[in-house]
Amino acid sequence: MSFLGNLIWLIFGGFFAGMGYILGGLVLCLTIIGIPFGLRVISIGVATLAPFGKTVVPRERGDGFLPLLFNVIWIVLFGWEIAIAHLVGAGLLAITIIGIPFAKQHIKLIPISFAPFSYDLK
Repeated sequence: MSFLGNLIWLIFGGFFAGMGYILGGLVLCLTIIGIPFGLRVISIGVATLAPFGKTVVPRERGDGFLPLLFNVIWIVLFGWEIAIAHLVGAGLLAITIIGIPFAKQHIKLIPISFAPFSYDLK
């Protein structure tokens, strides 16, 4: 069932969302300061290509100062915008019964897009 969900996800916009994350991560990797953010965004992009069958889990290494600092920087610069985009996408998809499973995937991506250094998609 998750294969079919992932296939439909890719056809109807998931491919572009995943590629957007990956391309954004590559752009962030162009600077030394952006490398940790870029690598994290690329991993989110790869996970976004096939979200069905995966769950969002808190990172195993507890939050220290550096992940907290990176999350604050991320939230101020990018996180809130991406989280709102996922929320709007979920709202639009939830209008129809067929779109509800895809809306759930957008809802699942909100925490990891808002604070990427605190969560993993497994």
